[in-house]
Amino acid sequence: MAAPRGWRLARQGRCRLLHTERSAAPQPLSPLYPAVVASHTAKSKSAKRRRLEYFYQQVHEAPSIAEKLRLYGRLQRLKYVVYPQTFSLNADRWYQSFTKTVFVPGLPAAGAQPAGPGAPDLSELRSLACDALLQEHFYQRKRERPFLYREQQHVPAPFLTQLVSSLSAALGSSNPLLATSCLDLKPQVNFYWERGETVVCRGYRTGRIDPVRFQIDDEPQIQIRVPKQLPEFVPLDYSVPGEVPVINHKPDKLPLFKRQYDNKIFIGSKVADPCSYGHTQFHLIPDKLKRERLLKANLADQIEVTYRANGIASLFAWTAAQAMYQGFWCEADVTRPFVSQAVISDGKYFAFFCYQLNTLALTVKADQNNPRKNICWGTESKPLYEAVEGNNVKGFNDEILLQLVQFLLNRPEQL
Repeated sequence: MAAPRGWRLARQGRCRLLHTERSAAPQPLSPLYPAVVASHTAKSKSAKRRRLEYFYQQVHEAPSIAEKLRLYGRLQRLKYVVYPQTFSLNADRWYQSFTKTVFVPGLPAAGAQPAGPGAPDLSELRSLACDALLQEHFYQRKRERPFLYREQQHVPAPFLTQLVSSLSAALGSSNPLLATSCLDLKPQVNFYWERGETVVCRGYRTGRIDPVRFQIDDEPQIQIRVPKQLPEFVPLDYSVPGEVPVINHKPDKLPLFKRQYDNKIFIGSKVADPCSYGHTQFHLIPDKLKRERLLKANLADQIEVTYRANGIASLFAWTAAQAMYQGFWCEADVTRPFVSQAVISDGKYFAFFCYQLNTLALTVKADQNNPRKNICWGTESKPLYEAVEGNNVKGFNDEILLQLVQFLLNRPEQL
């Protein structure tokens, strides 16, 4: 007698159930179709997010530092050109906002210590400085009146070059780091970064939100590069008491002007150079920003502003470029501080600045929960001497010379 049809189906189903329990767990099936992603060329927010993520992935996976820098600065848009030596009034506050820098009057404890017992005799250093002064003011026969706006290149520039080279050679035995350093004469220093957002107001990209782009193109008179990094002044997460000025106006109001050209990041040498860390820069104030001209224009309050703006912008560009030479950028923030020093002079008055870079995360996205701030310490300008009469230097200031020596003697603890 044939079994009922329903019983046969149940037996078959039961057999299949037992067979399934004894077999291995089923493997997950691979997707039959690729994931749905936003278009790479659309105008939507998701498409823009996808392009940004792909760009970040490219930079992160770059095989070398040179390739990473090329990818980072590949896209060319209009950007504000920041001039370290500027006519703009109160430019130091604007530059602090652009670079997320807190200015602290005075010098840090590590940069203000007196020279150690191993330093050369002060009388020998004073003699070198006075010889450099007399070489330009007394011994050489020069034009009585230099060309227009060339007075700084006539006497102060050769004096500063001779002073730095002489002191560096004399202090080489006291600081072995100077013996392995590289001294650059009028090098190019460049840095490109993004800070803030703006709405494109003209062109085929009207209405889109773009980052505000900046570029610094600097040319110090002299700079010293070293193969080892200088020690930090304060810890990386140090809570500085000051605040970064908040500027609620566009940089056009400073004024700054936009240009479009190659985005360049450069410390004065190529990536493969072993001296990839900065030690000290020496800047010369141009003729148009001389103290006498500002006093004549009734802008005495802008004299120190000129020095501060030059120190903040120049040291930020140089120190941030050094950090990017080590592989850090806005989406991969620094894990250790980067330190540089600067001496700014007009040939007679000297001001000293120390800079510590604590963060490169300056974009709107990277700076959302970033408590770090860059710090710049600086002094007011003081004269190195009063006057040069014949072959005598009157009123030589040993305090300025000692501070200059201390800057040159700065070195890592383990050397």
